[in-house]
Amino acid sequence: MLIWLTEYLTRYHSGFNVFQYLTLRTILGVLTSLFIALLVGPYLIRRLSEYQIGQNVRLEGPKSHLEKSGTPTMGGLLILVSIAVSTIFWADLNNRFIWVALLVTLLFGAVGWMDDYRKVVNQDPNGLAARYKYLLQSIIGLTAAMFLYMTANLPAETQLIVPFIKAISFNLGWMYIVMAYFVIVGTSNAVNLTDGLDGLAILPTVMVAGALAIFAYVTGNVRFAEYLGIPYVPGVGEIAVFCGAMVGSGLGFLWFNTYPAQVFMGDIGALALGAALGVVAILVRQELVLFIMGGVFVMETVSVILQVGSYKLTGRRIFHMAPLHHHYELKGWPEPRVIVRFWIITVILVLIGLASLKIR
Repeated sequence: MLIWLTEYLTRYHSGFNVFQYLTLRTILGVLTSLFIALLVGPYLIRRLSEYQIGQNVRLEGPKSHLEKSGTPTMGGLLILVSIAVSTIFWADLNNRFIWVALLVTLLFGAVGWMDDYRKVVNQDPNGLAARYKYLLQSIIGLTAAMFLYMTANLPAETQLIVPFIKAISFNLGWMYIVMAYFVIVGTSNAVNLTDGLDGLAILPTVMVAGALAIFAYVTGNVRFAEYLGIPYVPGVGEIAVFCGAMVGSGLGFLWFNTYPAQVFMGDIGALALGAALGVVAILVRQELVLFIMGGVFVMETVSVILQVGSYKLTGRRIFHMAPLHHHYELKGWPEPRVIVRFWIITVILVLIGLASLKIR
C-alpha cells in the first residue's frame, strides 16, 4: 500500500524513489512486523490471560510440561496480524503472488483458530475433528494450487527443479496441482507437529523464511536467475517482502515464546506458518529445497508416521514418545537442550539449502 504513496510522492521529491527498491521494502517489512509484534504482544498476552485462554497439557506427555498448564495460547494471532499489516504496508498489492501467499496463510490460520477455540474455550480436548480440519486444509490447498496452475504464464512456473543439478527439471503438467497441494498441507501439519516446545518451531520457521526470501529475490531477478541457473519467474521477487514480514513477526513472537514461554502460538499460528512456508516454496520453485531446509519439520513428521505405523503393525513403539522432541525429553534431555540442538540442525540445513543456489 505504501509503495503507491511513495510512488506518488516521487513526483515531488526523487528521494522517495528509494522505497521502490525491493531490498529496502523487505527490510522494512521485517522491522515493521517485528515492531508490531513487540508492541502488541504484552497487550495480547494480558487479554488471553484475562479470558483464561490457557494451554491444556496432555497428562501422557513429559511430566515437566504439567507446569505449563494455563500458559496463554492462541498467540499465533499476534503473528498473523503482524504479517498481514507489514505485507499490506510494504508489498506491491498488484502482485498476484502476494495475495496467494497472504490469503493461504490467513485461511490456514482460521482453521487453526477453530481448532484452538474448541480446545481452549469449549474445553474439548480433541478440538476440531481431524476429518474436518483436513477437509478445510485440503479445500484451501487445492484452491491455491489450481489458481497458480491456471494463472501460470511461463513453463518455469510449473516445473519441478532438482537442487544441485542444473540440467534436470521436470514438466509436471496437471501433476503440479497435486504436488502443490501436498507441499502446502504437508508443511502446515509438519510445523504444527513441531510446535511442542518453547520456541522450537518458530525459530526454524524464521530461518527457513529468511532463506526463502533470498530465493524469491534471485528468482524474480532475471540477471541473478540467469547467472545462478535457476528459473526466472517475473514478479515472484515481491514474495521477499512477505518472507521478511514472516521473519520479523517470528522474531517478535520468539521474544515472548522463548523458554520459559509466556505465550504459545497454538494451531492458529503453527498451521498458518507451515502453509506460508509451503506456498512460498512453490512460488519460488524450490519445493525440494524446502524439504532440505525444513529437515527438522520432516524429522518430526516422520517420527510420528513411524511410531503410529510400528505400533499398529507390531504393537511396539520405536520412540519413547512422538513427535521426536518428546523422545529426547523422555531420554532425560532438558527442554532447552532439545530446542537449541534442533535450532543448530536447522542452521546447518538452511545453509545446505542456500548452497544449492551456487552448487548446480
